[in-house]
Parts: sequence; C-alpha cells; structure tokens
Amino acid sequence: MSDLLLVRHGETAWSASGRHTGRTDVPLTPTGVEQALSLAPFFQDRRPARVLTSPLRRAVATAELAGLADGAVDPDLYEWDYGGYEGVTTAEIQCTRPGWSLWTDGVPPGDAEHPGESAAQVGARADRVLARLAPVLRQDGGDAVLVAHGHFLRVLTARYLGLPPEDGRLFLLRTGTVSTLSTEHGLPVIAAWNARP
Repeated sequence: MSDLLLVRHGETAWSASGRHTGRTDVPLTPTGVEQALSLAPFFQDRRPARVLTSPLRRAVATAELAGLADGAVDPDLYEWDYGGYEGVTTAEIQCTRPGWSLWTDGVPPGDAEHPGESAAQVGARADRVLARLAPVLRQDGGDAVLVAHGHFLRVLTARYLGLPPEDGRLFLLRTGTVSTLSTEHGLPVIAAWNARP
C-alpha cells in the first residue's frame, strides 16, 4: 500500500500569533516561504500518484515552493471554518469562555463568509477526501500528498485512524512539516509526524 503524506502549509502572520485562520486567505510570511522551500528536497525524488491542495493561497504557495506544483485544488481541504472566532486567539476566547476548547466546545456562527463548522462537519469533509484517495492508497504506484491546514489535517488523521473527529486534538501539527500516515499489518498507523527534511 502507498502512504498518505500530510503537508501543513508554512507559517503565516496569523498562525505565528495564534489567530484562528480558517477561510481568511492570508499569505505566507518570509519564514513560511523558507519552511515551504525546505520541504522541496523531501519531494525531489518522489513521484506522488496524487497531490491535492487546499484552495487557500498559503497551501497553494507551499505546494509550489515544495515542488508539488502539479497538484489539484480540492475544496474539501479548506481549514475548519471558525465562524465567529475567525481571527481570534484561544487566549482571547477564554477571557469570556474560560476553559474553551475548539475540539469540545465548537464555534459560534459568524458572518455569511464564516458560518462556522462543527467537528463532525470537518470530519465529514475529511472522510470524503479519504474515500476519494482510497483507490490510490490501495496501490503501490506512488504516495498521495495533501497540502492543507493544521486543524483540518489533525481531524483527517483522527478519521484515518478510525477515531472521532474530536480526537484530532491529540495530534499537534507544526507549520511547514510533513507527516506520514501509513499501514502496518493492514492497520492504519502514523509513520512520521511533524518531520522536516
């Protein structure tokens, strides 16, 4: 079987400051560009069977800089829609909601561009991506690569492992990293996490 490689986009000003960055289309910082470029050697000799990227420019730019420019844009790879918490940090939210957690407490609705999503809705998108990639992963013709966002990829990892979407909280994911989902004895496993070449 082939592996599923997860690439979290490089740093943005909002990710560096801890602001929830769902559908807001912010660019990479110079550090984010360096992180994305540093991934290129990892993919230099690989020929993935399938590359999918989020539509947001921080993911598309990361894919291009890492040498994965031939990827297809997949709207299911958008980051979690944080609704009324778009652009707000966890510390700011906890000033009015002590102990708040995205994973267990969710988000309030926002404006028309940020209606918000539940963990289950993000999990449903992740399940669709995994279902579309299943035929590719069953073969040995090359890995599949997803270039997307921290919370979404954490949910996708939970679903790949057969866990509920909320268990994505267990998988801290850094910017500008590659993680590998694989199998051992026919069972899904994490083979590498937060790797940098």
